[in-house]
Amino acid sequence: MTPLKLVARQHLDQATVVTLNEELKVGDREIIVMAGPCAVESKEQLLAAAYAVKEGGARVLRGGAFKPRTSPYAFQGLMEEGLKLLAETRRETGLPVVTEVMDTRDLELVAEYADILQIGSRNMQNFALLKEAGRIGKPILLKRGLAATIEEWLLAAEYIMSQGNDQIILCERGIRTFETATRNTLDLSAVAVVKEVSHLPVIVDPSHATGRWQLVAAMAKGAIAAGADGLLIEVHPNPAEALCDGPQSLTPANFHKLMQDLQKIAQAIGREIAI
Repeated sequence: MTPLKLVARQHLDQATVVTLNEELKVGDREIIVMAGPCAVESKEQLLAAAYAVKEGGARVLRGGAFKPRTSPYAFQGLMEEGLKLLAETRRETGLPVVTEVMDTRDLELVAEYADILQIGSRNMQNFALLKEAGRIGKPILLKRGLAATIEEWLLAAEYIMSQGNDQIILCERGIRTFETATRNTLDLSAVAVVKEVSHLPVIVDPSHATGRWQLVAAMAKGAIAAGADGLLIEVHPNPAEALCDGPQSLTPANFHKLMQDLQKIAQAIGREIAI
């Protein structure tokens, strides 16, 4: 008996499509790009990033209001003020928002402002958070843990789905290996494995996987060719001044160029991407 009762294809043979609105569906023919800064820093920074990624073809704005940082002295995010800025930017640009929730105590607050709730790699096995996210009734973007196997990742999704929420987007963001040339090792084979084993859509985060903006474009192209349903890309108006993860963030110009290249790859595999 497989431990995967609900997320496995044996349970639901047709692919799950996560619906944000009538025109925006993750797991359908269109490849959905979610882009924006690692962290919400100010109203001006967020608006500049949002308009830049929207112009490039992104369909969802990403931005962290709560930031899990390895050091307690690093920038932790603007918290509720950051959520308010995300909601304000959504009103101005029309872009739905994905942002991270780190604690069960903040779940309802984040859900009040966000369209998609992200559970990051450090919380992939925060089982209390997973269960509460399953009851919240909003789409969940579940990142793979730093050293999680694919089965452990899918079982984390099983926790969410067991509470009644099937609107789950899986996100491959690289795993920790002995290699030090990149921040993490991007496991593109996971896209193919998940597509075979599960009915849930899967996207790829090449920014956190590589940790270097120079590698993001190549890995994004590879992810689309491997069958990913979308991408999560960090874009900052001025990466050199970013308070969080500047070295892995694209400039708006680099993002626009990447989106044009991705459209060609999408067409070659019978899918489409907005630009």
